[in-house]
Amino acid sequence: MNKSASRELAFKLLYSIEIELLCKANEIEDKTTKEYMREIVEQVNNNKEEIEKLISNNLKSGWNINRISKVNITLLKLAICEMLYRDLPYKIVVNEVVELAKSYGEESSPMFVNGVLASIIKQNNMM
Repeated sequence: MNKSASRELAFKLLYSIEIELLCKANEIEDKTTKEYMREIVEQVNNNKEEIEKLISNNLKSGWNINRISKVNITLLKLAICEMLYRDLPYKIVVNEVVELAKSYGEESSPMFVNGVLASIIKQNNMM
């Protein structure tokens, strides 16, 4: 096994440990929830370039993806992943992610996240 393959296995092990620690800290025992979490993170990671390109292409002029807060970028990645790779209805995804933005983001986060997602939905004919 080469160094890259070994590194990938180490990453997967560390990632699994982090998920388990998160589940323990939040008392999550449901296997379906744990699997969902793993799948989302994997899908976002595997499609990172495409997801970030979608975000970048749907920002207002003068905006750069690096200016987006960690909360907002994470919410956008989650929503895009669910809409594109899990075929979940955009209305449900956007509504739930905007609610998360209200809880975890800044005052402007819900409007920002909603605006970027609306642009992505229109651009990709998801309606």
